[in-house]
Amino acid sequence: MWFVFALLSAVFAALTSILAKIGIAGVNSNLATAIRTMVVLVMAWGMVFLTNTQGGIAAISKKSWLFLIL
Repeated sequence: MWFVFALLSAVFAALTSILAKIGIAGVNSNLATAIRTMVVLVMAWGMVFLTNTQGGIAAISKKSWLFLIL
């Protein structure tokens, strides 16, 4: 089963690269990077709220915050 997941991961990584190359045509690279980063940010927070783990933010230590930010 792990082989299937690894294969799918490789396929989707390749698709991401191909779609990014097509999508960036004629767009400033900094703007394109910012847009893709926003999509990842929205998806990541969506997973946090979907799994109902947003309550764990208050439990993160100052040291962990420092290293997460760095």
